[in-house]
Amino acid sequence: MVDYKNPWIFQGNPFLSENIEDNFGFVYLITNTKNNRQYIGRKYFWSNRKPKGKSRRVKSESDWKKYYGSSDELNKDRKEIGNEYFKREILSLHKTKGQVNYEETKQLFINNVLIEALDDGGPLYYNSNILGRYMKKNYGNFGANS
Repeated sequence: MVDYKNPWIFQGNPFLSENIEDNFGFVYLITNTKNNRQYIGRKYFWSNRKPKGKSRRVKSESDWKKYYGSSDELNKDRKEIGNEYFKREILSLHKTKGQVNYEETKQLFINNVLIEALDDGGPLYYNSNILGRYMKKNYGNFGANS
């Protein structure tokens, strides 16, 4: 049973905690269904936190169910029109942190997130950089403010 709003979809079905199994994280695609802009990112299923007053870190499930990415522009649009207009899809699951990070970077380059445009000429992807090294303002035709 789905226990969170606007669930992540993987292979046509809502993704649940019980589906995590031995995976470390996933690569995802979020689509704004009003303007078709997209965002590719990664999220880990687990976090290691140190509870207050404790000396050891504890592995616990991350906030992946309510996560929508780190793009300020995407999150601004979410606040303006509502989460229900954003489709969240898991593209792939991965067993290690390295595999998650590699696949995200691969997808960012394969999909040309810094230069692909919508029919109106605006940027297709909310992603503004790859690895903090390759910036949309240097590659895309969208200007420094995109």
